[in-house]
Amino acid sequence: MDALGVARGAEAPWRGMSAEELEMQYSPSRWVVRLGAEEALRNYTRMGTEATRKARASGRSLLHVPYGEGPGEQLDVYFPDGAPAALPFFVFFHGGYWQSGSKNTSAFMVNPLTARGVAVVVVAYDIAPKGTLDLMVEQVTRSVAFVQKRYPCNEGIYLCGHSAGAHLAAMMLLANWTQHGVTPNLKGLFLVSGIYDLEPLLYTSQNAPLRLTLEDARRNSPQLQLGTTRKQPVCPACRTLVTVGQHDSPEFHRQSREFFQALCLRGWDASFEEIRDVDHFEIIEHLTQMDFALTQIILKTIFPEP
Repeated sequence: MDALGVARGAEAPWRGMSAEELEMQYSPSRWVVRLGAEEALRNYTRMGTEATRKARASGRSLLHVPYGEGPGEQLDVYFPDGAPAALPFFVFFHGGYWQSGSKNTSAFMVNPLTARGVAVVVVAYDIAPKGTLDLMVEQVTRSVAFVQKRYPCNEGIYLCGHSAGAHLAAMMLLANWTQHGVTPNLKGLFLVSGIYDLEPLLYTSQNAPLRLTLEDARRNSPQLQLGTTRKQPVCPACRTLVTVGQHDSPEFHRQSREFFQALCLRGWDASFEEIRDVDHFEIIEHLTQMDFALTQIILKTIFPEP
């Protein structure tokens, strides 16, 4: 163990699990306490679809904006009413284990954030099996560079990802922005119930469509890559919040805490929050609510009290 208690590879507790236990730990729907697993997934998609419909019907938006040349490289931008020229931008990457989900069912947070003067961007990327993980990371990087170039007078870009999307957002801490000709004005990251060491997934059914090799998993694991890079934050003021739901699995809790610890150990401005009384899906579903704990944390980060 290192000084902050981060387990090194050979000591990681997942290595001692049976195949059945490992599959259970990395199946978020099986930890839901309010519904059955299948119903929880259906409810999540239903709520996301309805939230997106409301967001598109209630305000100013630019939909299906291409940020690259591929047909899957599109994003939606939702603006506050009467927006000034300079705005903070909240950029969201959906979850779905890199193999499901869509920007068209992921606009949960749009109405609460735009009501407070935040522009919201929801990003699409090519999910597996069409997209490889390397491609997804590259696409997400390009989407952030696109937002910065399109809106250079922004008052800060705040990245947020859920589950697989949290992994993609975390990889932006390691991005080579020089290759994209711009340094984004990153002010904050909100990593929600994510996975930051991908190696355990190699031994679960989740890897069937991903087809990750051990090399792929290690190259795309921010937990591991942080330990091999001397890269410092793009902006010293960029804050990273690592958060997990109370009813996420023990492995999701461990991954979140250890990634938070790795960030702190290497000098990043990071904090950790367990959101009470929510599972892996409710933690995002409840972002439709202005008074939800995570919604308030996001808003107070973007608009700190004087």
